[in-house]
Amino acid sequence: MTTDAEIQSALPALASGNVAVITGGASGIGLAAAKRLAAMGLKIVLADIGGARLDEAAGAVATIAGDSAVLAVATDVSKPDELDRLAEKAFGAFGGVSLLMNNAGVGNNPGKPWENRDAWKRLLEINFWGIVHGVEAFTPRMLATGRPGLIVNTGSKQGITTPPGNLAYNVSKSGVKTFTEGLAHALRNEPGAKVAAHLLIPGFTYTGLTEGATEKPAGAWTGEQVIDFMLAALVRGDFYILCPDNEATRPMDEKRMAWAIGDIIENRPALSRWHPDHKEAFAAFMES
Repeated sequence: MTTDAEIQSALPALASGNVAVITGGASGIGLAAAKRLAAMGLKIVLADIGGARLDEAAGAVATIAGDSAVLAVATDVSKPDELDRLAEKAFGAFGGVSLLMNNAGVGNNPGKPWENRDAWKRLLEINFWGIVHGVEAFTPRMLATGRPGLIVNTGSKQGITTPPGNLAYNVSKSGVKTFTEGLAHALRNEPGAKVAAHLLIPGFTYTGLTEGATEKPAGAWTGEQVIDFMLAALVRGDFYILCPDNEATRPMDEKRMAWAIGDIIENRPALSRWHPDHKEAFAAFMES
């Protein structure tokens, strides 16, 4: 595992005393990030839907960082004014922000493409627009400080290979991927900018979105494993932080993604990986 000293030497944005804002910070990957960064000496702003879970998470992080180094802000990321308020509180309390993790998300399945428009909109408002709202609220403020900064947006492998099962979620995470790629390009072409964007792509991870699981499945990583991998990837300068898990290795993920883009190149049917006419070809491709 990459040591804290190695991380902070390579990434000035994560120096002790700096400030991390984490949406979806009350559980899962977000809470794991908060605890790890607090242990590295960062001040933590936790944003999540208000209530007992957020209060409990803030208390847990405060046992590591101290009460004065933790701020919990009830936030609905689907509402841009609440992200603006979050930014104002974070900068007002701590004077700056060096890491923004746009991590809040939901995984409920609103159904078929022609069903449940309101549920589709709600999912997209959180998973996609929540990230846009975070970028809009924080990026100008982070750039204005002139200091090194990081923006990490949480995507998903489902936004790349788009498997059947939850189309709305796939659409939202596909949007996050494209948006974050464009954000990274815009930041590296912004004169004087010291802020970089990265796309976190977790594998199978045990979080609050893990359907039907009351304990960690054997194939899943923990949130802590994802954060360890993320920090090592940031040290390497990776934009695509493609996490494996206990079931899928990186070579497996690479082949699945290559097959997905091959649908266009080879003029195969959409989602041919799950098409009966291409089942054997896909299996042979994975074994080759």
